[in-house]
Formats: sequence, structure tokens, C-alpha cells
Amino acid sequence: MVERTIYKSVYKHLAAKQFSIVIGARQVGKTTLLRQLYRDLNKAEEVYLINIEEPEITAQLNEHPNNIFRFTKSVPPPVLDKSLTKPVILLLDEVQYLDDPSHFLKYLFDTYAPNIKIIATGSSAFYIDKKFTDSLAGRKRLFYLYPFSFPEYLIAQNQEGLLDEINFMRQREDYQSLKKTAIVREFLEFLKYGGYPDVVLAKTREDKIEILNELKTAYIKRDILESGLGKTDKFFALFSILAGQIGNLVNKNELSGTLQLDIRTVENYLYLMQKSFHIRLLKPFYQNRRKELTKMPKVYFNDLGLRNAFLNRFSDIYSRQDKGELLENYVFKHFNENNPYAQIRFWRTIAKQEVDFIVTEEFQNAWEVKWSGNLYKPNKYKIFNATYPNIPLQCISFDGGNGTKWVFRL
Repeated sequence: MVERTIYKSVYKHLAAKQFSIVIGARQVGKTTLLRQLYRDLNKAEEVYLINIEEPEITAQLNEHPNNIFRFTKSVPPPVLDKSLTKPVILLLDEVQYLDDPSHFLKYLFDTYAPNIKIIATGSSAFYIDKKFTDSLAGRKRLFYLYPFSFPEYLIAQNQEGLLDEINFMRQREDYQSLKKTAIVREFLEFLKYGGYPDVVLAKTREDKIEILNELKTAYIKRDILESGLGKTDKFFALFSILAGQIGNLVNKNELSGTLQLDIRTVENYLYLMQKSFHIRLLKPFYQNRRKELTKMPKVYFNDLGLRNAFLNRFSDIYSRQDKGELLENYVFKHFNENNPYAQIRFWRTIAKQEVDFIVTEEFQNAWEVKWSGNLYKPNKYKIFNATYPNIPLQCISFDGGNGTKWVFRL
């Protein structure tokens, strides 16, 4: 099993009174994360792993939250009783299948915490938003689990040595790695097939594509059906359009006309895609509303393999016209995994002058992404530099040429 980057944070949060809720797309490894926690806790703690999706369990928990203790050997004392030295730990998988998960968790927290500790998973933030009301404010902490990052991908491929090499390169800008060819080879595979765990662990190209197509159809279809939005053909058509427009502005009116859908339906589809953790709509950064574009977001995918599956595009990266977009989406994914959600933006003027990303606390760094460093022309960014002299601009490239930052040194 690959230990996910968020594992230590979730484990550390066991000591907190708040419940822990891990959310993410289907098939990103939430159940595996709970199994790892169960394995590590089982010898020293009273811990239970319960799949809420099982109909028999769901029915009993919908009757009353206290029925959860039908599946435990002991019943924890109420919150005012301090006799319990260690909490009963419940690892609840797919908690969104309850009729009212918010009430369920609130009741258990208010009645038993800190004598009970819950770590729950949910398949998408769509359910969290719709069913987890403000009554859980102060009672929960959300953890976001995405498909494998590139470092996690390398670990899954038993390439920890390459990861160590990358980490050393980040420390020494002048270091020239003898393992560059191997690092690039794995990176190009990652750009092509993405980071869903089952895809990464598949042995053949055919198996990887088959699993991605299954994710594209069966699992995303479940998102649609459970949301009640309907019109799956239009939903998939929108997905395919967005897959061909990563890094571009999302014009809802234009999409409405293309798909022959009312704009409200388009907005609902985009909402579901985001809340199911398939795409992210990146908001613009601005200080002058009259000169800088302030409304339309840019779209990126949380997994490039899924994006490529919607276009059925798995050819050699070097020969592809969209390799620059793939690299830009990868850089977005890197920033998204390593920065708070609200601290990533892009900059664009009505004259179409643009900087790909403005990132970090109080927007202290700006980044442009180019496949080749030779494509980076610093003179094109004079207006941005003049407008924001306190935000340093750098370029990230695949080859690290022309004074740009090599993508593996991020």
C-alpha cells in the first residue's frame, strides 16, 4: 500500500476532538486509507471499520445514530463521563449514503465526544455541501484526497530512488541528475495516464485505458444519477468539451448554446463536476475591475488520465499538440495539492494579456508555464510586472531552458 501524503495529517488529527472527514472522487483510495488506519490502530485501540454503503447497516443507522453501537463491543459513555481513557474509534466508509449524515454525526459528537472519534469518508464534496449542514461547524475537519500526486505515483511504481533524486534537485539548483532520463520517462507516463491508483498499478497500456474508460462511464455516471441532474449524454458532452479546453476560459453562455441547454443546467453540471472532484474552475486575480477580466474562470482537471480518456488521446506526449496544456494542468495539480484552495488564481486583462498562476499566501508568486523554455518571452509580461511589481514572475518549463525553472524542481 502507498502511504498517501495526507495520511500523517489524518492520523495526527486522531488526537483532536473534532471528527475527521476525508472527501474526494470515487476510486481515489479513501477506503484504502481507512484500511491503513485500521491496520495501524487495531493492536492498541478499540477501532472499527464499517462500510455505510451496505444496505443493512445503512437502514439501522438511519433509524437512530445509537444503532452504530450494535457493531461495536462497547458503548462509550456520554460526553460528561470522563471515565473512558481512550476513545472508541469508528472508521466509517461512504457516510454520505445515510439519509442525514449531518444529523448522524452531530448527534454522536454532541452526545459522546471526546469518548468517540469518527473518521468518515465521502465520495464527493457535492454530498458534503448538500447534506452536511452548518450544524457540523466546529465539529469536523475536512481532508481532501486526490488521485496520486507525481511523488505518490513514483512510490507506487517502486521508484522511491527517483523521488529522492527529485527532492535533492530541489535543494541544489546546480545539480545535474544522472537519472534525468528515467524521471522524464515516468513523468510522461503520468501525464498520459494520470494518478488514479488502479490505473497506476495496472501493468499494460490496454489495462490502464480500460480502467480509465470505466471511471469515465460507470463511476461518473453514478455521480450524475445520485445528484438527480439527469441528461447523462449532455453531461458527458460537456465533460469532453472541457477536456479539450484545459487552461482556457469557461464561457457558460457559449457552452449553453453549443449543448443546447439552458445556462442554469450548465451551471448545475459544472457545480457537480467540481463537487465530485473531477475539475476545478480557477478564479481570476485582479485589483482593477475595469481593466482586468473578473468573471470567467479557467478550467483544469484533477486527473490528467481521466481528461485524456474523455478525448481518447493516449499517444506519445512529444508528438501531441496539447503537451503544453498537459504540463500547465500538471502544474495546477501540483499547486492545488500543496496550497490552500483559495490561494491559487490566474491573471488576465481584457486585452488578453495573461499569467497562468498566482499562488501562495497573499499571492506572493506568479508563474507562467511553457513546454519549452525557449517559448518564454519576458517582454510579454511588462504590463503585469508594472502592475504588480511586488509579485515576482517566473516561468516553469519541461526542459528548464532559457533561464526557466525545470518542472521537477518545483
